[in-house]
Amino acid sequence: MMFIDQATIRAKAGDGGRGCVAFRREKFVPKGGPSGGDGGNGGSVWIAASRRLNTLYHLQFHREWKGGRGEHGMGSNCSGESAPDVVIELPIGSIVRDAATGELIADLAHDGERVLVAKGGRGGWGNQHFATATRQAPRFAQPGEPGEERELQVELKLIADVGIVGLPNAGKSTLISVISAARPKIADYPFTTLIPNLGVVTADDDQTFVVADIPGLIEGAHEGHGLGDQFLRHVERCALLLHLVDLSADDHPDKDAEVIARELELYSKTLAAKSRIVCGSKVDSAIEGNSEKVRSYAEKNGFAYAEVSAVTGAGVRDLVRTLAGLVREHRAVESVEEQVSSPAGTIEGEPSLHRG
Repeated sequence: MMFIDQATIRAKAGDGGRGCVAFRREKFVPKGGPSGGDGGNGGSVWIAASRRLNTLYHLQFHREWKGGRGEHGMGSNCSGESAPDVVIELPIGSIVRDAATGELIADLAHDGERVLVAKGGRGGWGNQHFATATRQAPRFAQPGEPGEERELQVELKLIADVGIVGLPNAGKSTLISVISAARPKIADYPFTTLIPNLGVVTADDDQTFVVADIPGLIEGAHEGHGLGDQFLRHVERCALLLHLVDLSADDHPDKDAEVIARELELYSKTLAAKSRIVCGSKVDSAIEGNSEKVRSYAEKNGFAYAEVSAVTGAGVRDLVRTLAGLVREHRAVESVEEQVSSPAGTIEGEPSLHRG
């Protein structure tokens, strides 16, 4: 299945059914009066987060989502049936905006979260509602209201705790394959990773966290060079960044590290400000003096430093323990912030119908 992380779709809620004009006609009941039933409501269109999905691939073949029209009202005061709602399932981490205005409609962060994106039209009243003392036989009813219609831009940002960044061939895919069950493509040429990969890592205390590996960055990535900023959005949600620097590639790894740091800053100040661990990779084949250069770069910029060899396993478990501890701290702070910002009286776990 292809990895698709952007899509544009159209949501059209169903129209409401017409109200009915009818009169009661029964034996021995003269002038029975109006008995037109109401039209049913049109089906609304909702979006819902689902952990079953991890790409927007299904939206490539289903661009238009329509709610059904409500049934028209009938005689004998019988109302038409309302149309069922339509639910568009999206991966957790999807951001939905109004294509016309750019307004943020929803940011789906939790499994099962539902947001209304197009409300179905209300069914029209039948003529039974319009009878008065001076108008006892109304011969009109309301038409159904039209359903809402809007074009939506959907963007997927993967939700991971740790984002791995670095130049092509820095060892990102090899590392994620060692610390998790992810199996990305690994080869000895640049840009073997063409799509983001997610892996679940288990620490010594059975704590788990999610790691995201994105394709390698090159100088000018924020302007679209190489794979550009196409996948940087997928590490914007991460709690921290793991910056891998190849110690065996050349004799100026500190300059390579500065390239990545500069690209992150030019892409997003928020991304550049995230907690970061600088990690020298391929330490088993490191060029002499490179470890000191990268360590010096990390200390100068206030970053923690680690070294690993995904091939021999050197330093890997220590790195996992460090990442797990930082993720744990971030989750604790995030939990406190959510409790402070949560308004009093809300029901825990109840999804918001509109976020933005």
